[in-house]
Amino acid sequence: MALSLRKNKGPSKFQQAADGSMTLIEHVRELRNRLFIASLGIVAGLIVGFVISQDVFAILKAPYCDLPSSADATGSCEFISLAVTDQLMLRLKIALWVGLIVGAPVWLYQLWAFVAPGLHRHERRWAYVFVALATPLFLAGATLAYFVIGHSLSFIMEAGVIGEPTKLEVTSYVGFVMNMLLLFGAAFEFPLLLLMLNFTGVVSARRLLSWWRTVVFLAFVFAAIATPDPGPFGMTLLAACISVLYFIAVGVAFLNDKRKGRGKEIYAGLDDDTISPLAEERVPVGASDPVEAPTAIDAPAPVEKPMPIERRFDDMT
Repeated sequence: MALSLRKNKGPSKFQQAADGSMTLIEHVRELRNRLFIASLGIVAGLIVGFVISQDVFAILKAPYCDLPSSADATGSCEFISLAVTDQLMLRLKIALWVGLIVGAPVWLYQLWAFVAPGLHRHERRWAYVFVALATPLFLAGATLAYFVIGHSLSFIMEAGVIGEPTKLEVTSYVGFVMNMLLLFGAAFEFPLLLLMLNFTGVVSARRLLSWWRTVVFLAFVFAAIATPDPGPFGMTLLAACISVLYFIAVGVAFLNDKRKGRGKEIYAGLDDDTISPLAEERVPVGASDPVEAPTAIDAPAPVEKPMPIERRFDDMT
């Protein structure tokens, strides 16, 4: 008999979580281990972010420092710091943001590895597609925000009453820039939400297209609230980008409906109150078949009297 040198391994944790054989305690332990690994990735990214925080701050302050109103008499760009710990806390905040971005592959993978066993195979496939699209869309929104911030600051500084030069408080300025980057990046994820609703069968492409007036109006309302300046440049640019992405998502939804054959059902074009076109068949009612007379039921057989209990059981039972 040949001896096998390969060790017989049992099912992996992914297979156990997928088939439901993993216990609750094992799920909690897996969550603990994945959170620990994700925290290590964030800490490693935090260290990297702390090292390059000066370079990141130079990128963040560029829209303000490029304005003529930000230069003082010597031609340099300076900020105001109101508290003793503002500069250190600002560096730690920048390092944290950079750490979340640098460590994203680690903590996103740990999150996906914990959630993926509960999804079907086709759901996992579409999740890969949506994640691959979400990253460039967010980067495109952040890039647009960085471009809009410079024009917005220029309009705000020129329309102000203080005059030139001006100095901004450093923590409020960096917070303003980071909020704009996140807000514009999240707005560019709106088409993915529509595609998820269509791919899961919640709404059809025709229904999505019927919302175009409402979507365009809400896009301009959102852009008017999100952009910092009252000028039409930033608002129109953001609303136009959201509207274009919406129509692109509707086009993809039409292709998906055509691939799945939606809208070709038998009763797809009928109203709920439409009368059935089937012809009414009138069948004359005739005489019923004769009913036979009931037959007599035999009397039940008499029940025998049970034997005494001492005769039904012996000494052993």
